Amino acid sequence: MSQPKVAIVCDWLTGIGGAERVVLELHKMYPEAPIFTSQYDPSKIDWFKDADVRTGWLQKLPAGLKKFLPVLRARYFSRLDLSDYDLVLSSSGAEAKGVKTGPKTVHISYIHSPTHYYWIRYDEYLAHPGFPRGLNWLARLGLKALVGPLRNWDKHAAQQPNFLIANSTHTQAMIKKHYGRESTVIFPPVDLERLKTTSDLLHVSDRHGFLAVGRQTPYKRIDLAVAACSELKVPLVVIGNGPEHQKLVKMAGRSVTFLTNASDEDVISHMRTAEGFLFPTNVEDFGVTAVEAMAAGTPVIAYNQGGPLDYVVPGKTGAFFDKQTVASLSAAISHFDPAKFNHAEIEKFAEQFSTSSFMQKMKDYIAECLKSNSLN
Repeated sequence: MSQPKVAIVCDWLTGIGGAERVVLELHKMYPEAPIFTSQYDPSKIDWFKDADVRTGWLQKLPAGLKKFLPVLRARYFSRLDLSDYDLVLSSSGAEAKGVKTGPKTVHISYIHSPTHYYWIRYDEYLAHPGFPRGLNWLARLGLKALVGPLRNWDKHAAQQPNFLIANSTHTQAMIKKHYGRESTVIFPPVDLERLKTTSDLLHVSDRHGFLAVGRQTPYKRIDLAVAACSELKVPLVVIGNGPEHQKLVKMAGRSVTFLTNASDEDVISHMRTAEGFLFPTNVEDFGVTAVEAMAAGTPVIAYNQGGPLDYVVPGKTGAFFDKQTVASLSAAISHFDPAKFNHAEIEKFAEQFSTSSFMQKMKDYIAECLKSNSLN
């Protein structure tokens, strides 16, 4: 049987994140397949220097305008004709799933989430659009005016793929709710090898304090971690930056330390030596950083919703707090006993989220989809 002609599609390649790592693993699986995307900035992501990355007319616009472009991306992807390909693999949390394919094409879309700004986080985007100062009013006006038609387009686009993959059971439920479709869960790839601890870091005595990592935006709720640890006077290292940074610094007590320019090696070092990783974010689709902490043997204290439900096992890999309040998180931290956790077992548990596990599951699923399609 001849090898299928494959194309890979993604929303954009203008930075490094979980969605881009999925594209990287798909590229490793099919190195000859072209990667179609709306915008590509190789200075921000150097993973695809050997790849055939193809962009269209949106590439001429500044990448910084990404938030302004959902209407234009919808137009671009819906007119991107890939019907000449046997297999299309899209990695999408926005518009890439809406590409045009032919009757003989098998289109499998890896969905990171139903598009946030239309569905799950619409209210958050209205409250905090995240545009440059002075333009938030325009963003709110545009979103209110266009959300109806764009939701219709997005739901229609989600019907185009033959098969859908969800990155978590939470995303699977959201796909069913907003798109009315079934999906198969395959957890995203996490680069675990660089995070594994050495044997001398697997003991409680080698660990100290708590850690929070992430872009400091309102929905990440890092303010809860800062407030709780300040109130309890327990050590907390906060790694990252963002629009909420100055607010967090002002509210922090003496037990909180901020690192805004930490290298990857710094992050890994802190993950390996923290007693616990705080993940208070508002309903996360999956949460790669929390799994990275687990790969370093560190238990996770997470909000009891969304992606963490797939990997936080109370008493084994971490603990939950039930309300997004300082009091609820403070109670979880107060009851948290690092001596009860086996760091080697947490590290081993995280192996199911490895890149090799992702690749094998994807290969098996793709083969199953191609076989199913050939029988119809």
